[in-house]
Amino acid sequence: MKILTFSGSTPAEALKKAQLEVGEDAMLIETREIQKKSLGKNALYEIVVGIEEDSAPKPKKTPVEPLSRQRPLAQQSNDVLYNISEAAKQISKIAEVTEEERPSKSVAPAPSEDLKKIKDEIEKLGDKVKLIQNMFWNEKSPKNSTPIPPEFAEIYRLAQQSGMNQEHLDEIMQLTLEHMPSRMRESSETVKRYFQVLLRKMIPVRLESAPKIGSKKVIMLVGPTGVGKTTSIAKLAARYSYFLDKKYKVGLVVLDTYRIGAVEQLMQYARMMKLGIETVVDPPEFSSALHSLQYSDYILIDTMGSSPYDKGKIEKIYECLRSNDTNYSVDVVLVMPSSIKYEDLKSTYENFAPLGIDTLMFTKLDETRGFGNIFSLVYETKVPISYFSIGQEVPEDLVVSNSDFLVDCLLHGFKKGENL
Repeated sequence: MKILTFSGSTPAEALKKAQLEVGEDAMLIETREIQKKSLGKNALYEIVVGIEEDSAPKPKKTPVEPLSRQRPLAQQSNDVLYNISEAAKQISKIAEVTEEERPSKSVAPAPSEDLKKIKDEIEKLGDKVKLIQNMFWNEKSPKNSTPIPPEFAEIYRLAQQSGMNQEHLDEIMQLTLEHMPSRMRESSETVKRYFQVLLRKMIPVRLESAPKIGSKKVIMLVGPTGVGKTTSIAKLAARYSYFLDKKYKVGLVVLDTYRIGAVEQLMQYARMMKLGIETVVDPPEFSSALHSLQYSDYILIDTMGSSPYDKGKIEKIYECLRSNDTNYSVDVVLVMPSSIKYEDLKSTYENFAPLGIDTLMFTKLDETRGFGNIFSLVYETKVPISYFSIGQEVPEDLVVSNSDFLVDCLLHGFKKGENL
């Protein structure tokens, strides 16, 4: 076998040079970075390929096609990927035939080590196909300050496409590169598993806990108009009343007297579940409403929806909290939709922050495909998540927060019934 090396500013560029020089029969042996990108210097990658002596091409000048006949770079890339994928399929078929057409019992079976070697080679080939696919993605992707090794390209692409803030992604990737054991960098799958574990550790969550004996939990939901606060209140009320180990007494307080529809909707839920409900028009009435529901284990408070920039309505909620002369501590939950970009989530959080946000709740998970925005917000603010709302059904579409759930959604997307 003849060994040849080709270099380029990206692995994909070096691979294209090899393809043009030796054709499709070459075997990719190794890809390595021989010069890191630095100020005034481009990165330099080298690939090593092997070709059989018989198939080695004789040196000849390759005529350059006119520009009008040359194929676009994207088409050439797709051709390379197609050829490699086809090779992988053929080897997989050979392995299947080898396993299915084993000799009968009268003939000694092939040693298990040989079969294991075949499977290992197929796994390595599949991983190389994946790496090469990500090389082409990396060449077309925006340049960033952190050089991404080929094995990390898949997880980097998934995280970036999820809507995660670029600065956060680069910080986490740098952390991964610095601390990940070298033995785990053998394949993109082990890199992905390590990255998932790292993300899970970075997501703060508030575990659900029952009220202590002789005390009660007062939970106030705040947030913009239309994010699903009233429906979320109904889900929580049903959960605490009927779906925990103990059936707790639940009372409701409505501050959202601006929208008659919201009041009527919550009153309808209260009648169906036989819950006490109080309405508050002015801040001084807030303490009275809490006193009226003192028999409850849980008191859930629905507030008026407001634009994050409507300081007047946010101030009125703050006045209610300030007028609380009971000894009940109010847990303030900021409810936000998962379907808006990170910058809007951050702006919403900053405008509601004067209320003293204790936890976050995200709704409309069934209406979006990217969840990196949620991760970036909790990574930035360090405020824990308490619940996820994954649809309109009451009470079914409510998920108690856990980091596994969010990371799974971030990397694989949300499919109702599959992420839980």
